Amino acid sequence: MKPLKEKISITVDSDVLEKIKDKAEADDRSLSQYINIVLKEHLKEKTTADG
Repeated sequence: MKPLKEKISITVDSDVLEKIKDKAEADDRSLSQYINIVLKEHLKEKTTADG
């Protein structure tokens, strides 16, 4: 059975990372959880916009 989640390594600008960390903390989520939510929302918006 394939794992539901996979580990990846990415590089982001330090200023972007700090903002994401702040937003994750404000939302009481881990950085990983917050990034996953943001990416899902982005993909949902793009899918809707692309028709």
